[in-house]
Amino acid sequence: MNFNKMPTLCIGDMEVEIPIVQGGMGVGISLSNLTSAVANAGGIGVIATPGIGQFESDYHTNPREANTRALQNVIRKAKAKTKAGGIIGVNVMVALSNFDDLVQCGVDEGVNVLFLGAGLPLGLPETLPLDRLGELKTKFAPIVSSARAAKIVFRAWKKRYNHVPDAVVVEGPLAGGHLGFSREQIDNPDFALEKLLPEVITVVKSYEEQFNKNIPVIAAGGIYTGADIYRFMELGAQGVQMGTRFVATYECDASMEFKEAYQNCKKEDIIIIDSPVGMPGRAIRNNFLDRVSSGAKEKFKCLWKCLRSCDFKNVPYCIALALTNAKKGNLEEGFSFAGANAYRVDKIISVQELIETLVEEYMIATMQHSTKS
Repeated sequence: MNFNKMPTLCIGDMEVEIPIVQGGMGVGISLSNLTSAVANAGGIGVIATPGIGQFESDYHTNPREANTRALQNVIRKAKAKTKAGGIIGVNVMVALSNFDDLVQCGVDEGVNVLFLGAGLPLGLPETLPLDRLGELKTKFAPIVSSARAAKIVFRAWKKRYNHVPDAVVVEGPLAGGHLGFSREQIDNPDFALEKLLPEVITVVKSYEEQFNKNIPVIAAGGIYTGADIYRFMELGAQGVQMGTRFVATYECDASMEFKEAYQNCKKEDIIIIDSPVGMPGRAIRNNFLDRVSSGAKEKFKCLWKCLRSCDFKNVPYCIALALTNAKKGNLEEGFSFAGANAYRVDKIISVQELIETLVEEYMIATMQHSTKS
């Protein structure tokens, strides 16, 4: 397979051989193992930060420092396992109480890209050299769910920093986990990724001209095959972000029970839930979700308010704890977030095999298109 036939993804002076970003998946689903495997296969491997300090000895007494230290350690582990030229990213949720600490840690550790989602990243930590963002090795890529959101972020950065993001991910409503859409919008064709992508590209184009730089738009949410990748790149995306496919790999940092939840689920098991943090999310239905949706309140002790918007005294369960349990394989006390196509997973494969399959499918779609035209 000639990998050179797939277009590369350029973010600033950084060239990504395979234009695939592995989505950051918390809690603890994409850590050093998965991240390094994707980076070694030519894509961008991404570490997820929520609850990353859960296995630090002082997590229960000093969660903030434990999270920062854990992120530092995971980045260093991922780098140690990644061959020269491999590209590593970190996904930081804007909604996290320690957003600033984690962004600063990513920059200090020299990660290639910081993906900023779950909220609009209108401001960066004051500890960064905000007048010289363009000089940092680390690139910045906000994750948005609309052209309006992209416009708000780019306008704010231009005004505050005289600098704009280096790339942008537009995530549609078929993604797994928390969604930037209302329940009504999720199945509304007006909010489909195919419609959102060109609108975001139009917004970004004007900033490319103003700042004389290429700002790639990366499509995300429900992308499953190489043919899907081809379709969105034909619509103007310069890369794609995929999460669900990477869960079903040997290298994924989740427990085997978590991966098997993907392998064993049916289409009707993929449901939209109301997350305790006040957003809809897509997950795989199980006993735990049935229990809480029937009105049960799980017992938990809040160690610290990890999410800014969490009303921990009134929520039915702690989402961080539920996702940590799932990562460990305890799905009676937790659940798996998943994309709309998770039911299509039928086997666990290696990251390398997955990338090769996607490239092959992409090339077939390219050939089919050229034959038709």
